Amino acid sequence: MSTRTTTVTITHCTTVGPADPLAALQLAHACGASIEWVAELAEAGILHPQTSRLEDWSFDGSDLRRALDARRLQRDFDVGLDAAALILDLQQEVRRLKALLS
Repeated sequence: MSTRTTTVTITHCTTVGPADPLAALQLAHACGASIEWVAELAEAGILHPQTSRLEDWSFDGSDLRRALDARRLQRDFDVGLDAAALILDLQQEVRRLKALLS
């Protein structure tokens, strides 16, 4: 008699946008990081929270994308946050200039 094993993966999706922003703790969780790491992203200029209190910070989809990209740069290339901020800003500028040419 053979035994068959089935794996089930459950994915949770959340809409992120101006009407449904992420709190700092939610952003940290989405990136697999700590709340302290999110604060470090703000200090490095990768994220730009609108208030000074960490508990009041909220982030939209573009912030989530920048945080995930910063996480990937750290993981894949061992890049520091200051270098990640520069890389992300340059990538954004390249996208902007390409859009002007299109």
